[in-house]
Amino acid sequence: MLTATLRFDDRLTRAARRLVQQDKLAPLREVWDLWAARLPLAYNPGEDVCVDEQLVGFRGRCNFKQYMPSKPAKYGIKLWVVCDVATSYAWGIIPYLGKTTRDAPAERGQGKRVVLELTEVRRNKPELPPQLLQMKSRAVLSSLFGFTSTATAVSYIPKRRRNVLLLSTKHHQVQIQEGPQQKPTVIIDYNRCKGAVDNLDKLVATYSCRRKTRRWPMSLFCNMLDVSAYNALVLWLSVEPAWNQQKRSIRRRLFLQELGTSMVRPAQARRTRLPRSSSAAALLEVQQQVEPGPAQEQTKKRCHLCRGKRSVHARFCHACGQAVCKEHSTVVCSACSC
Repeated sequence: MLTATLRFDDRLTRAARRLVQQDKLAPLREVWDLWAARLPLAYNPGEDVCVDEQLVGFRGRCNFKQYMPSKPAKYGIKLWVVCDVATSYAWGIIPYLGKTTRDAPAERGQGKRVVLELTEVRRNKPELPPQLLQMKSRAVLSSLFGFTSTATAVSYIPKRRRNVLLLSTKHHQVQIQEGPQQKPTVIIDYNRCKGAVDNLDKLVATYSCRRKTRRWPMSLFCNMLDVSAYNALVLWLSVEPAWNQQKRSIRRRLFLQELGTSMVRPAQARRTRLPRSSSAAALLEVQQQVEPGPAQEQTKKRCHLCRGKRSVHARFCHACGQAVCKEHSTVVCSACSC
């Protein structure tokens, strides 16, 4: 019910804003701009960043939906994402909205506009020197460099009839790694950095709040929540790197559980009416009436009434506060407890 009625703008003025501003993202624009503007304010990326495409899976009606066969979802909304290579923190996101009108010409130089650090170069670029495109007269595992005042182009022959071309604004001298492949450092750095956005896709898909919907603003909003939750984990671990170090394989799940609990608890404390479900109502009553004690009181202890060795129990008496097992405890209803 909530997902069906959730809106992010004034629906009555949406058509006028689309007509005047020619903005396809009008149903989500205000929330999106506020969210995207805060991404770079909380975290400073490292030396290496990665710019790549993210596809938010969506098969409903959307006039800027894209088809990308290399992505798992195939159909969806394409986003340009800037990620920190070391942590996959999403530092900036730009949606791809396609042409403004159906008759508008195709955008030229889109990759040059988006990608500013390191990118793969296609052979049909007229700016490339012809020497870098030659393959017949060159030996296998050979490298050829071209320099300008701001960029470096490299051509590498990994095998016969195969030419790898890269452009970098970071490297400014000839550097080839020693080894059997004799790869240039430009290619080594590119291979190391290119998977940051793909890693972000994998992480947000593992624990996601996405739901099946026919509305693309809702699909994008769920992706915003997933990315924000992962960014929050990166920020928390940068402050507390030793947090749950012994549970490294599941600490993202533990963080999401604590994050959700901390966001829900204030609303539960303010709630005046109980839920219809008896189990949910009982849980809410306990959370509203019983204040959480110190961390050492919540740990599992042995029953103080049992003789000899017994299993560890986590129940505590509400009167004396000591640990008790199931055998030495009773269940009292809310009417009798009064």
